[in-house]
Amino acid sequence: MLLACWQVMNLPKASLPVIDLGRAPGGSFNAAQSTAAAREVDSACREIGFLVVKGHGVPRELVQQTFAAAHAFFDSPESQKQTCIATDGRVRGYTPMLRQQLARSLQNETPPDLFERFRMGPFDVPDDEYHQSRARGWFAPNLWPASASASAPASAPASAPGFRETLQQYYRAMEQLSADLMKLFALALGLPGHYFSKAIDRHISSLCLNHYPALNAPPAPGQLRAGEHSDYGSLTIVAPTPAAGRLQVLTRSDGWAEVDPPEDHFVVNIGDLMAQWTNDRWVSTLHRVGNPPVGDSKSRRLSLVFFHQPNDDASIECIPSCLAAGQKPRYAPVTSGEHLRLKIGRHFTQQTLA
Repeated sequence: MLLACWQVMNLPKASLPVIDLGRAPGGSFNAAQSTAAAREVDSACREIGFLVVKGHGVPRELVQQTFAAAHAFFDSPESQKQTCIATDGRVRGYTPMLRQQLARSLQNETPPDLFERFRMGPFDVPDDEYHQSRARGWFAPNLWPASASASAPASAPASAPGFRETLQQYYRAMEQLSADLMKLFALALGLPGHYFSKAIDRHISSLCLNHYPALNAPPAPGQLRAGEHSDYGSLTIVAPTPAAGRLQVLTRSDGWAEVDPPEDHFVVNIGDLMAQWTNDRWVSTLHRVGNPPVGDSKSRRLSLVFFHQPNDDASIECIPSCLAAGQKPRYAPVTSGEHLRLKIGRHFTQQTLA
């Protein structure tokens, strides 16, 4: 049964474990000192698949600059945002409101979601066979908004001042944090810290800026800021804002609960691919973004979301340490790219993946 708008607002707070990565800004991740953190990660990923991290090493100033750049982009005229809409099937650039239905990735039909998005992927791509053979897909050039300067023509491909550079810097920081987390995940699964390295050294990850405007009218029945879904890849890193209408996760004990992390912390959750990799030892949990009160001008929300995805050709098959004696893998092997192509192709209302 679909819940009414006001029924998904008043929820308990989710109790998520806080993991200290012990990494100062600019410092390196020390896997040798992470035994206790690995145990906590394994417990969290078995129970709910969500956790909160501090000591992540990402400078606060960079996070604040990225939020500021994102706000400036979504505050720009619609005509400027329209300059970076993909018209060739690339999953890049700007996606306007009502163009996505995340619940469709699980084959559930809902009204379109109430958010708009800017997405970027890998950049400075090497000129080698692996990357160039995928240049029309995962390594397609990013799309950037036309410059806001009066001297630039409306069709100019140049980025708005500072926007491109800031997002690329944040993307690099998320790459490093994801690599650290994948080392910690390996330790949590009883594996060498470098176990996943060869599967993620040419990853196909993306950074999304998700903007959820304040609601000026009641949503349609069953319509949410972002419908119920699980993520697709290895892990997701979210820097949220504290406005009403938060990320909500389906817990085993309390049902739906709101995620409200402390300041300067990131929310991390595993995706379907990691669940398959671990033979469901770890769970990829349903989550959504709930609706705020209608007419609350302070409920505008923006999140920075990094979707970490292993290499296109990485074979995802049951990790030996996750298979008990006499047990069979629950999933047939699949490549990371095949899995992502299937999932992401479902949730667009008017776009498909090339």
